[in-house]
Amino acid sequence: MTETDYLADILVLLAVAVIAVPVFQRLRLGSVLGYLAAGVIVGPWGLGFFDQVEEIRHIAEFGVVFLLFIIGIELQPARLWAMRRMVFGLGTAQVMVTGLVIAGLAVLFDQPLSTAVIIGFGLALSSTAFGLQILTDRGEMATEHGRTAFSVLLLQDLAVVPLLTLVSLLGAETPLLEGIEFAILEAVLVIAFVILVGRFFLSPILRLVATSRTTEVFTAAAVFAVLGTAWLMEEVGLSLALGAFLAGLMMADSHYRHQVIADIQPFRGILLGLFFMAVGMSINFGLLGRQSILIAGLVLGLLLLKSAINWGLCRIMGIGRPDAIRVSLLLSQSGEFGFVLFGLATVSGVLPEDLFQILTLLVALTMATTPLMANLSEYLNRYLTKAAVRHDVSTDHIDADQPHVIIAGFGRVGRRVARILEASEVPYLAIESNADRVLEGRQDGFSVFYGDASQLDVLKAAGAGQAGALVCTLDKEVPAVRLVNILRQRYRRIAIHARGRDRQHCDELLKAGATIAISESLEASLQIGGAVLNTMGLFEEDAAALIESFRKEYYG
Repeated sequence: MTETDYLADILVLLAVAVIAVPVFQRLRLGSVLGYLAAGVIVGPWGLGFFDQVEEIRHIAEFGVVFLLFIIGIELQPARLWAMRRMVFGLGTAQVMVTGLVIAGLAVLFDQPLSTAVIIGFGLALSSTAFGLQILTDRGEMATEHGRTAFSVLLLQDLAVVPLLTLVSLLGAETPLLEGIEFAILEAVLVIAFVILVGRFFLSPILRLVATSRTTEVFTAAAVFAVLGTAWLMEEVGLSLALGAFLAGLMMADSHYRHQVIADIQPFRGILLGLFFMAVGMSINFGLLGRQSILIAGLVLGLLLLKSAINWGLCRIMGIGRPDAIRVSLLLSQSGEFGFVLFGLATVSGVLPEDLFQILTLLVALTMATTPLMANLSEYLNRYLTKAAVRHDVSTDHIDADQPHVIIAGFGRVGRRVARILEASEVPYLAIESNADRVLEGRQDGFSVFYGDASQLDVLKAAGAGQAGALVCTLDKEVPAVRLVNILRQRYRRIAIHARGRDRQHCDELLKAGATIAISESLEASLQIGGAVLNTMGLFEEDAAALIESFRKEYYG
């Protein structure tokens, strides 16, 4: 292949990604599905620009490597130690229970025991790339279900070494315990070596490179640390991703972590997008057409089975129902490691070629469902919560003779408004449709209730007729405008103070009946601008007058 061919391939990949991803984001389907669709379009069963999917997938796996590195560098070792119960408890239980159940089902369908074991544990693993990317995109890594899902995925990466060893031993028909003991000992020694080198030598080396004040050399050093650790882990049978995670964990306390993150992020974004596109290219639509009923049944069965097992284990570990639903559906797919495990099993003679093709398609299709399953978990949580209790809004704690304030939405802004009202001893109640936020707010002592603030019965229960004001802090634009409109039509005298995203949103809120609409983007820029003017020597009174003139011009 000539250099021009490589350039043309790169241009095709970039072009289809630039078109597909924004379209899917516009449709609120997420960037991951956009990349998958892009891969299908240019793959062997689409326009046919690429037919060597394996080569692309090997390169794209580095996207997963850099993703795990970023996760590791943002996770303090103390926080990881605090997660040990979930990592080794829930994670181990998930792999073992799911693997044995699927293996048992494979035996029932006349598969040899060795083949059934590989199928079971290969499908038991979930996709680190898809799961963590969705959590990162939604800003949910720090949530309860985000930490729980990450713990399970981390243990699954640790399970790489015994599973790869198991495949090799089943193919060679050698004593099982002897090989596994040696492989685990070698892995433990290498991990200990990496931790020691990272603890005592990594920061001094980065400091030495940083003194050269050559940006590209520092970037090269950071990439070398990531890929070097990943390569070392792969040499002893562990995964590249686990090695990258350890490298990130070793840099978590470094003074250079922020610069390293900035240097690595571009590699992570581009290569991870390429990985998702490679998965889209891997979908064998020919096999899917010939055995559509079988494949559809396997996909649906695997998703349901893994979801049920994951949910049960999460509940046993004391995880709340909403978070258990999110984790179980987010990890219901099979993962990218299945490609490696099943490929090695086929080469070793443990897995027949025709079964390998079906399993590869099964892995790719279940991975493609991940964004949809994540959306389904949010829908189920909302539905089940509303079915359990329509709303629990009450004004029993408020003096009927004193006007109170209703806060619609209890996110960051609503929580701050509540603190201000509490400090001023102004009675209030907050309404929030996210059950997790309600529980968290109550634990912190806030007067917050579950309910949909745009529903008339909820507003009545909140005492809207006696309220002095309503503060609308809803994140989404359309529900906020609907709430203001309903409230103004029913309660004409109440003062409505609404938060808008920008000037256009503020105009819509004012037209709907808001008394005051505050633009969050404007106020942030005015505050920063005023602080800059004071720093640059302008008198505080003059700066305040200038900022106020901008404010009046904007709202006027």
